[in-house]
Amino acid sequence: MPSRTLLSLAVAAFALTPLMAHAEPWSYTDSLGNTVTLDAVPTRIIASQDAAAGLIPLGIRPVGIYADGPLADAKALQGLDLTGIEIIGQAWGEVDIEKAAALQPDLVIAEYWPLDNAWSGGENVVNALTPLAPITGPTNGDSILALIEDYETIATSLGADLDEPSIAADKAAFAAAKAAFEAATAAKPDLTALAVWAGTDALYVAATAGAAELMDFHAWGLNLIDPEVADDRGYWETLSWENTDKYQPDLILVDNRSPATMETALAQPTWTLMKAAEAGAVTDWPAFWLRSYHAYAGELDKITAAINAADENLGD
Repeated sequence: MPSRTLLSLAVAAFALTPLMAHAEPWSYTDSLGNTVTLDAVPTRIIASQDAAAGLIPLGIRPVGIYADGPLADAKALQGLDLTGIEIIGQAWGEVDIEKAAALQPDLVIAEYWPLDNAWSGGENVVNALTPLAPITGPTNGDSILALIEDYETIATSLGADLDEPSIAADKAAFAAAKAAFEAATAAKPDLTALAVWAGTDALYVAATAGAAELMDFHAWGLNLIDPEVADDRGYWETLSWENTDKYQPDLILVDNRSPATMETALAQPTWTLMKAAEAGAVTDWPAFWLRSYHAYAGELDKITAAINAADENLGD
Protein backbone atom coordinates (compact mmCIF):
# COMPACT_ATOMS: atom_id res chain seq x y z
CA MET A 1 0.00 0.00 0.00
CA PRO A 2 1.47 3.41 -0.94
CA SER A 3 2.78 5.33 2.05
CA ARG A 4 0.54 8.32 1.22
CA THR A 5 -2.56 6.10 1.51
CA LEU A 6 -1.36 4.75 4.86
CA LEU A 7 -0.77 8.29 6.08
CA SER A 8 -4.26 9.37 4.96
CA LEU A 9 -5.89 6.44 6.77
CA ALA A 10 -3.92 7.18 9.92
CA VAL A 11 -4.97 10.84 9.86
CA ALA A 12 -8.61 9.87 9.31
CA ALA A 13 -8.52 7.39 12.18
CA PHE A 14 -6.96 9.99 14.47
CA ALA A 15 -9.63 12.53 13.51
CA LEU A 16 -12.47 10.10 14.26
CA THR A 17 -11.02 8.92 17.57
CA PRO A 18 -12.14 11.96 19.64
CA LEU A 19 -15.68 11.70 18.18
CA MET A 20 -15.90 8.02 19.00
CA ALA A 21 -14.42 8.54 22.43
CA HIS A 22 -17.00 11.21 23.25
CA ALA A 23 -20.01 9.32 21.88
CA GLU A 24 -22.15 8.54 24.91
CA PRO A 25 -24.86 5.88 25.18
CA TRP A 26 -28.50 6.96 25.20
CA SER A 27 -31.27 5.32 27.17
CA TYR A 28 -34.93 5.80 28.02
CA THR A 29 -37.10 3.85 30.45
CA ASP A 30 -40.82 3.73 29.76
CA SER A 31 -43.62 3.51 32.31
CA LEU A 32 -43.67 -0.28 31.99
CA GLY A 33 -40.10 -0.43 33.25
CA ASN A 34 -38.60 -1.33 29.89
CA THR A 35 -35.31 0.42 29.09
CA VAL A 36 -34.00 1.03 25.58
CA THR A 37 -30.26 1.66 25.43
CA LEU A 38 -28.37 2.73 22.30
CA ASP A 39 -24.67 3.33 21.69
CA ALA A 40 -25.31 6.98 20.80
CA VAL A 41 -28.09 9.56 20.77
CA PRO A 42 -30.57 8.49 18.05
CA THR A 43 -30.98 10.89 15.15
CA ARG A 44 -33.11 8.87 12.73
CA ILE A 45 -36.45 8.55 14.52
CA ILE A 46 -39.73 7.16 13.26
CA ALA A 47 -42.63 8.56 15.28
CA SER A 48 -46.33 7.91 15.60
CA GLN A 49 -48.47 10.92 14.69
CA ASP A 50 -49.00 11.83 18.35
CA ALA A 51 -45.33 11.42 19.24
CA ALA A 52 -44.40 13.59 16.27
CA ALA A 53 -46.86 16.22 17.48
CA GLY A 54 -45.13 16.17 20.87
CA LEU A 55 -41.57 16.26 19.53
CA ILE A 56 -41.64 18.64 16.55
CA PRO A 57 -42.65 21.74 18.60
CA LEU A 58 -39.66 20.98 20.84
CA GLY A 59 -37.26 20.95 17.91
CA ILE A 60 -36.96 17.20 17.34
CA ARG A 61 -37.91 16.24 13.78
CA PRO A 62 -38.47 12.57 12.97
CA VAL A 63 -37.43 11.15 9.61
CA GLY A 64 -40.72 9.29 9.32
CA ILE A 65 -44.27 9.42 10.71
CA TYR A 66 -47.05 6.86 10.73
CA ALA A 67 -50.56 8.24 11.13
CA ASP A 68 -53.78 6.67 12.40
CA GLY A 69 -55.66 7.74 9.28
CA PRO A 70 -55.40 10.16 6.34
CA LEU A 71 -52.78 12.79 7.15
CA ALA A 72 -55.26 15.60 6.47
CA ASP A 73 -57.40 14.26 9.34
CA ALA A 74 -54.54 14.08 11.86
CA LYS A 75 -55.61 16.92 14.16
CA ALA A 76 -52.43 16.65 16.24
CA LEU A 77 -50.24 17.40 13.20
CA GLN A 78 -52.20 20.35 11.82
CA GLY A 79 -50.11 23.51 11.60
CA LEU A 80 -46.79 21.66 11.93
CA ASP A 81 -44.11 21.77 9.23
CA LEU A 82 -43.74 18.23 7.92
CA THR A 83 -41.41 19.14 5.05
CA GLY A 84 -38.89 16.41 4.36
CA ILE A 85 -40.57 13.88 6.66
CA GLU A 86 -41.56 10.56 5.06
CA ILE A 87 -45.14 9.48 5.78
CA ILE A 88 -45.00 5.69 6.13
CA GLY A 89 -48.61 5.00 7.08
CA GLN A 90 -52.04 6.62 6.88
CA ALA A 91 -54.30 3.94 8.33
CA TRP A 92 -54.59 2.44 11.80
CA GLY A 93 -52.46 -0.69 12.11
CA GLU A 94 -50.68 -0.21 8.78
CA VAL A 95 -47.20 0.96 7.76
CA ASP A 96 -45.23 0.73 4.53
CA ILE A 97 -42.41 -1.48 5.76
CA GLU A 98 -40.25 -0.83 2.69
CA LYS A 99 -40.42 2.93 3.23
CA ALA A 100 -39.73 2.43 6.93
CA ALA A 101 -36.69 0.23 6.28
CA ALA A 102 -35.28 2.70 3.73
CA LEU A 103 -35.23 5.36 6.47
CA GLN A 104 -32.73 3.25 8.47
CA PRO A 105 -34.25 4.29 11.82
CA ASP A 106 -32.33 4.25 15.10
CA LEU A 107 -35.48 4.43 17.21
CA VAL A 108 -39.29 4.37 17.07
CA ILE A 109 -41.09 6.72 19.45
CA ALA A 110 -44.76 6.06 20.12
CA GLU A 111 -47.19 6.24 23.02
CA TYR A 112 -48.40 3.46 25.28
CA TRP A 113 -52.19 3.49 25.89
CA PRO A 114 -53.04 1.64 29.13
CA LEU A 115 -56.76 1.13 28.45
CA ASP A 116 -55.89 -0.55 25.15
CA ASN A 117 -52.75 -2.22 26.49
CA ALA A 118 -51.09 -1.23 23.23
CA TRP A 119 -48.59 1.10 21.59
CA SER A 120 -49.64 3.66 19.00
CA GLY A 121 -50.71 1.94 15.81
CA GLY A 122 -51.43 -1.36 17.50
CA GLU A 123 -49.77 -4.75 17.43
CA ASN A 124 -49.36 -4.96 13.64
CA VAL A 125 -47.34 -1.75 13.52
CA VAL A 126 -45.20 -2.72 16.50
CA ASN A 127 -44.45 -6.11 14.96
CA ALA A 128 -43.52 -4.47 11.66
CA LEU A 129 -41.25 -1.78 13.08
CA THR A 130 -39.43 -3.42 16.00
CA PRO A 131 -37.18 -5.52 13.71
CA LEU A 132 -35.91 -2.21 12.33
CA ALA A 133 -35.42 -0.31 15.60
CA PRO A 134 -36.50 -0.50 19.26
CA ILE A 135 -39.77 1.18 20.23
CA THR A 136 -40.27 3.34 23.30
CA GLY A 137 -42.06 6.46 24.47
CA PRO A 138 -44.28 7.97 27.13
CA THR A 139 -47.58 6.67 28.48
CA ASN A 140 -50.82 8.42 27.63
CA GLY A 141 -52.07 8.43 31.20
CA ASP A 142 -54.08 10.78 33.38
CA SER A 143 -52.73 14.17 32.26
CA ILE A 144 -51.84 15.81 28.95
CA LEU A 145 -49.67 18.26 30.85
CA ALA A 146 -47.70 15.34 32.29
CA LEU A 147 -47.49 13.82 28.80
CA ILE A 148 -46.06 17.05 27.37
CA GLU A 149 -43.53 17.13 30.21
CA ASP A 150 -42.56 13.54 29.33
CA TYR A 151 -41.95 14.69 25.76
CA GLU A 152 -39.78 17.48 27.12
CA THR A 153 -37.69 14.86 28.92
CA ILE A 154 -37.28 12.74 25.79
CA ALA A 155 -36.60 15.77 23.59
CA THR A 156 -33.93 17.07 25.97
CA SER A 157 -32.20 13.69 25.89
CA LEU A 158 -32.23 13.93 22.09
CA GLY A 159 -30.59 17.36 22.12
CA ALA A 160 -33.51 19.81 22.31
CA ASP A 161 -32.99 23.22 23.89
CA LEU A 162 -36.10 24.02 25.93
CA ASP A 163 -34.85 27.57 26.52
CA GLU A 164 -35.25 28.33 22.82
CA PRO A 165 -37.43 31.50 22.67
CA SER A 166 -40.40 30.05 20.77
CA ILE A 167 -40.60 27.05 23.10
CA ALA A 168 -40.38 29.27 26.19
CA ALA A 169 -43.07 31.58 24.76
CA ASP A 170 -45.44 28.66 24.12
CA LYS A 171 -44.91 27.42 27.66
CA ALA A 172 -45.63 30.88 29.10
CA ALA A 173 -48.80 31.18 27.00
CA PHE A 174 -49.98 27.82 28.30
CA ALA A 175 -49.32 28.83 31.92
CA ALA A 176 -51.43 31.96 31.41
CA ALA A 177 -54.24 29.97 29.74
CA LYS A 178 -54.25 27.41 32.55
CA ALA A 179 -54.44 30.16 35.19
CA ALA A 180 -57.40 31.76 33.37
CA PHE A 181 -59.15 28.37 33.12
CA GLU A 182 -58.71 27.77 36.85
CA ALA A 183 -60.03 31.25 37.64
CA ALA A 184 -63.11 30.62 35.47
CA THR A 185 -63.93 27.28 37.12
CA ALA A 186 -63.35 28.74 40.60
CA ALA A 187 -65.83 31.50 39.83
CA LYS A 188 -68.50 28.95 38.86
CA PRO A 189 -68.04 25.99 41.22
CA ASP A 190 -71.51 24.57 40.47
CA LEU A 191 -71.12 24.54 36.69
CA THR A 192 -71.26 21.06 35.14
CA ALA A 193 -69.92 19.93 31.77
CA LEU A 194 -70.42 16.88 29.57
CA ALA A 195 -67.91 15.70 26.95
CA VAL A 196 -69.42 13.89 23.94
CA TRP A 197 -68.84 12.50 20.47
CA ALA A 198 -71.81 12.50 18.11
CA GLY A 199 -72.36 9.66 15.68
CA THR A 200 -75.25 9.12 13.31
CA ASP A 201 -76.16 6.01 15.31
CA ALA A 202 -75.83 7.37 18.85
CA LEU A 203 -74.44 9.97 21.21
CA TYR A 204 -71.28 8.83 22.99
CA VAL A 205 -70.64 10.28 26.45
CA ALA A 206 -66.99 10.37 27.48
CA ALA A 207 -65.68 8.94 30.72
CA THR A 208 -63.36 11.42 32.40
CA ALA A 209 -60.77 8.77 33.24
CA GLY A 210 -60.59 7.71 29.59
CA ALA A 211 -59.17 11.01 28.33
CA ALA A 212 -56.06 12.66 29.73
CA GLU A 213 -57.19 16.19 28.88
CA LEU A 214 -60.50 15.62 30.69
CA MET A 215 -58.50 14.51 33.71
CA ASP A 216 -56.60 17.80 33.51
CA PHE A 217 -59.83 19.81 33.27
CA HIS A 218 -61.19 17.97 36.30
CA ALA A 219 -57.98 18.61 38.25
CA TRP A 220 -58.24 22.30 37.36
CA GLY A 221 -61.76 22.66 38.74
CA LEU A 222 -64.23 21.70 35.99
CA ASN A 223 -67.09 19.49 37.21
CA LEU A 224 -67.43 16.87 34.50
CA ILE A 225 -70.44 14.56 34.48
CA ASP A 226 -69.23 10.98 34.30
CA PRO A 227 -71.38 8.42 32.49
CA GLU A 228 -72.92 5.72 34.64
CA VAL A 229 -71.51 2.99 32.43
CA ALA A 230 -68.42 3.32 30.25
CA ASP A 231 -69.14 0.37 28.00
CA ASP A 232 -66.42 0.83 25.39
CA ARG A 233 -63.10 -0.18 27.04
CA GLY A 234 -63.67 2.51 29.64
CA TYR A 235 -63.94 5.38 27.14
CA TRP A 236 -67.65 5.94 26.43
CA GLU A 237 -71.26 5.35 27.36
CA THR A 238 -73.47 4.90 24.31
CA LEU A 239 -76.84 6.69 24.35
CA SER A 240 -79.48 6.31 21.68
CA TRP A 241 -80.48 9.66 20.25
CA GLU A 242 -83.89 9.18 21.89
CA ASN A 243 -82.14 9.23 25.29
CA THR A 244 -79.99 12.29 24.70
CA ASP A 245 -81.49 14.02 27.72
CA LYS A 246 -80.23 11.40 30.20
CA TYR A 247 -77.68 13.97 31.40
CA GLN A 248 -78.34 17.70 31.71
CA PRO A 249 -75.05 19.63 31.89
CA ASP A 250 -74.63 23.39 31.92
CA LEU A 251 -72.01 23.15 29.16
CA ILE A 252 -71.39 20.59 26.42
CA LEU A 253 -67.91 19.82 25.08
CA VAL A 254 -67.98 18.26 21.62
CA ASP A 255 -65.07 16.20 20.27
CA ASN A 256 -63.40 18.47 17.69
CA ARG A 257 -61.15 16.01 15.88
CA SER A 258 -63.49 16.43 12.91
CA PRO A 259 -65.92 19.25 12.03
CA ALA A 260 -68.37 16.52 11.00
CA THR A 261 -68.96 15.62 14.64
CA MET A 262 -70.65 18.93 15.46
CA GLU A 263 -72.52 18.83 12.16
CA THR A 264 -73.83 15.37 13.03
CA ALA A 265 -75.00 16.56 16.45
CA LEU A 266 -76.81 19.59 15.04
CA ALA A 267 -78.57 17.41 12.48
CA GLN A 268 -80.24 15.30 15.19
CA PRO A 269 -83.71 16.54 16.21
CA THR A 270 -83.14 15.29 19.76
CA TRP A 271 -79.81 17.11 20.21
CA THR A 272 -81.66 20.03 21.79
CA LEU A 273 -83.28 17.81 24.41
CA MET A 274 -80.22 18.84 26.37
CA LYS A 275 -80.89 22.34 27.68
CA ALA A 276 -77.29 23.35 27.08
CA ALA A 277 -77.55 22.40 23.40
CA GLU A 278 -80.78 24.36 23.06
CA ALA A 279 -79.14 27.38 24.72
CA GLY A 280 -76.03 27.14 22.56
CA ALA A 281 -73.80 26.42 25.57
CA VAL A 282 -71.55 24.25 23.45
CA THR A 283 -67.81 24.40 22.82
CA ASP A 284 -64.94 22.28 21.53
CA TRP A 285 -63.46 19.32 23.34
CA PRO A 286 -59.87 18.77 22.11
CA ALA A 287 -60.30 15.01 22.35
CA PHE A 288 -57.14 12.90 22.58
CA TRP A 289 -54.95 14.99 20.25
CA LEU A 290 -53.23 17.70 22.35
CA ARG A 291 -49.44 17.24 22.54
CA SER A 292 -47.94 20.74 22.77
CA TYR A 293 -48.13 23.84 24.94
CA HIS A 294 -49.11 25.94 21.92
CA ALA A 295 -52.10 23.79 20.99
CA TYR A 296 -53.16 23.32 24.60
CA ALA A 297 -53.15 27.06 25.30
CA GLY A 298 -55.40 27.79 22.33
CA GLU A 299 -57.92 25.10 23.26
CA LEU A 300 -57.99 26.13 26.93
CA ASP A 301 -58.74 29.71 25.92
CA LYS A 302 -61.83 28.56 23.97
CA ILE A 303 -63.15 26.46 26.85
CA THR A 304 -62.47 29.25 29.35
CA ALA A 305 -64.52 31.67 27.24
CA ALA A 306 -67.37 29.14 27.15
CA ILE A 307 -67.24 28.64 30.92
CA ASN A 308 -67.33 32.40 31.49
CA ALA A 309 -70.38 32.69 29.24
CA ALA A 310 -72.24 29.65 30.63
CA ASP A 311 -75.12 29.62 33.12
CA GLU A 312 -74.14 27.30 35.96
CA ASN A 313 -77.81 26.74 36.80
CA LEU A 314 -78.91 25.81 33.28
CA GLY A 315 -78.86 22.06 33.80
CA ASP A 316 -80.84 22.11 37.06
